[in-house]
Amino acid sequence: ESESENKLDGETASDSESKSEFGGSPPVPTSDDTPEVLNRALSNLSSRWKNWWVRGILTLAMITFFFIIIYLGPMVLMTIVMCVQIKCFHEIITIGYNVYHSYDLPWFRTLSWYFLLCVNYFFYGETVTDYFFTLVQREEPLRILSKYHRFISFTLYLTGFCMFVLSLVKKHYRLQFYMFGWTHVTLLIVVTQSHLIIHNLFEGMIWFIVPISCVICNDIMAYMFGFFFGRTPLIKLSPKKTWEGFIGGFFATVLFGLLLSYVMSGYRCFTCPVEFNNDTNSFTVDCEPSELFQLQEYNIPVVLQSVVGWKTVRMYPFQIHSIALSTFASLIGPFGGFFASGFKRAFKIKDFANTIPGHGGIMDRFDCQYLMATFVNVYIASFIRGPNPSKLIQQFLTLRPDQQLHIFNTLKAHLVDKGMLGRLEDA
Repeated sequence: ESESENKLDGETASDSESKSEFGGSPPVPTSDDTPEVLNRALSNLSSRWKNWWVRGILTLAMITFFFIIIYLGPMVLMTIVMCVQIKCFHEIITIGYNVYHSYDLPWFRTLSWYFLLCVNYFFYGETVTDYFFTLVQREEPLRILSKYHRFISFTLYLTGFCMFVLSLVKKHYRLQFYMFGWTHVTLLIVVTQSHLIIHNLFEGMIWFIVPISCVICNDIMAYMFGFFFGRTPLIKLSPKKTWEGFIGGFFATVLFGLLLSYVMSGYRCFTCPVEFNNDTNSFTVDCEPSELFQLQEYNIPVVLQSVVGWKTVRMYPFQIHSIALSTFASLIGPFGGFFASGFKRAFKIKDFANTIPGHGGIMDRFDCQYLMATFVNVYIASFIRGPNPSKLIQQFLTLRPDQQLHIFNTLKAHLVDKGMLGRLEDA
């Protein structure tokens, strides 16, 4: 490599030493994977416009697929999230394996997938116990697995830990611990955050669709503004990103978030929490919409009244929250992409894989989504979610009769002291 390329990547002497220890350079950038039919159809265009059309066509295809899986319901969505998680994990681990395998050291790939299984068993077990509590208590095997779930999870992980220790090879300890850390960081980035997406989904489809759509909108609009108007480089990690695209994507995403939230807030199938119906053994999304999804009248600031010509405006409270979601998606979300760009440049690769022509691998499309999922989960926990009476009642009904009676008497005494019980009896 030329000296200028090394400077662009920010490579130092320590990087060169690391490369020698890791056994040379990682895989070369992926080749052109554009389908032949598109290559023939776009053969007369310049490479710049050819890439624009390829990205555009595949983007429309992915958006169409996104709408289809939303229509198919929560179970299909959770399955797709699981598949995306596995594929992203595979793409990142493959990069490490191509380095690690050069020493012909044992068990790295096997242990990586084993740890993935352990972590998924833990998270999905927690989710099933939390959201399908009645079903779990009804089935004897599930009740036993639920009771000892964390102990089983720890035992599974401990087994993998011991296998790793037994696989250590003299003179290559440091490299093996690098790869051990590689696997666990990948699990933290990919698996943990994919389960946060599922938790967001259970709060209501709108908490799943709006954040993901805002990230998609920002990605598209930043690309469009940058393609047509971009002149000023934004960050060295991604030389093609421009300030024009970044700012244009921000305003477009906020506007899109407001409009999408307004449309979706009027439908119960999007706003109601996803719950499991024990009678039909299926998911339900029927409820009385909360105040977040009921139209309210807001006063417009005096400064803006002369501009818009209105004194008040009717909107859903969720639209105000959508401003926070879309702002994060357009200002902070891209840093997930910059992080991924730095990772790829560190290993001299163009994309994580060549799964999607013009877009790279699945991880290339979901680098910002995982960061967004964490924010949405924290946002809901901090500003939205309150105590859930239905879950408390479900747990209450699983107690022994004497325990239920004790809680009843305690609650009754508390209501009497508060003066609530007499008023309820009078009503």
